[in-house]
Amino acid sequence: MKIAIFGLGYVGLTGAGCLLKEGHSIVGVEPHEDKVKLILSGHSPIYEPGLDDLLAAGLADNRLTVVSKVGTLLSECDLAIVCVGTPSAADGSHNMTFIAEVSRQIALGVDAGREKPLTVVFRSTIRPGSIDGLIAPIFKAHLGKDFGKLVEIVYNPEFLRESVAIKDYFNPPKIVVGTQNGQPSERMTELYKNISAPMFVTGYREAEFTKFVDNTWHAVKVAFANEIGRVCVQLDIDPQTVHKIFVSDTKLNISPYYMRPGGPFGGSCLPKDVRALAHISEEVGAFNHLVDSLLRSNEAHKRFIFDYVTRDVAPKANILMLGLAFKAESDDLRESPQLNLAHKLITSGYKLSIYDPAVKPTQLLGQNMGYAFSHLPSISEIMVSKEEAESTEYDLVIDTNGSLAKIDVKAAKTVDTNTLH
Repeated sequence: MKIAIFGLGYVGLTGAGCLLKEGHSIVGVEPHEDKVKLILSGHSPIYEPGLDDLLAAGLADNRLTVVSKVGTLLSECDLAIVCVGTPSAADGSHNMTFIAEVSRQIALGVDAGREKPLTVVFRSTIRPGSIDGLIAPIFKAHLGKDFGKLVEIVYNPEFLRESVAIKDYFNPPKIVVGTQNGQPSERMTELYKNISAPMFVTGYREAEFTKFVDNTWHAVKVAFANEIGRVCVQLDIDPQTVHKIFVSDTKLNISPYYMRPGGPFGGSCLPKDVRALAHISEEVGAFNHLVDSLLRSNEAHKRFIFDYVTRDVAPKANILMLGLAFKAESDDLRESPQLNLAHKLITSGYKLSIYDPAVKPTQLLGQNMGYAFSHLPSISEIMVSKEEAESTEYDLVIDTNGSLAKIDVKAAKTVDTNTLH
């Protein structure tokens, strides 16, 4: 099929690479010209292992086109996939500005003479009721009351973890497809025909709510594990031994994913979606006190990590931090706990250097760049190369992403925030 993808961030660009691998043709629509030029040169503007190769192969086969404006290209497409951001608004709700604007652009680009409807697939995280209350009315306003003859609107949440997103795309835990009548979509069935995973076809609202439930549960697991970890540290109990025992019980305690004491949760999904669910809960009078407490617990853990790593460290000590992105093998700095830790270390008078091979300040773009420089203005000065990190003697090395085994550093003391060791 020929597929347009609106928004070439972490979700959109990874999806483009995976769809190219499956033989589809892709038209990427990205308003930032610098991103367009970089992708057309065969390079990904984000760091995701294996993605450069998929994009380069698509360009070599002439199956990847990237434009800043869609123009008339939708007339040639079978699907349009929307992957634009829904960042947190001031009250914690999702900012739907980009969703509304892209919906308008697609509606304006639909050819009124289409023989088959354009399947418009929304993958961005949106609150329940967004298709019925916002998206469908935009299409109706531009295409008329019979817009369903020109477009088929689908909600299809993604379950991709950054740094392993390509693997997750082809091996998802589940596939969720929300349609107007809760019945299968022919094109979505075709899209996923080569992927083996349970498929759930529902109405819009059930599909829209799925991502909130998943991400909030992951946040619950991280916060719970970290609270247990803090108690273990204070009682001189090995948190990793307790963790090993706990997650061995797959009958009652589910799975080990996210359920380990270590660093706070961060990134572009969990904090944003927990805030949004807390906002929805308050708005509808559900009073979800556990959900409300998750972000406070996570902030408390950030403070605990700072106190933990600086125990017995002299003032103005020379510190190396390994990892700045919210997880290894990613350059996503949005809501990264490591940015928070770096800021605390610098403002407390420590001399800080940071090594993260995936993060290059000069290559950061969009929201990622804005978040990084607004929270850590000195990022360009304190990032060091592997060679510099290995040739310097440090009073303390903080491993935030498990990369200590991959680098030869000289340190009087090392601390692993992933294991609280």
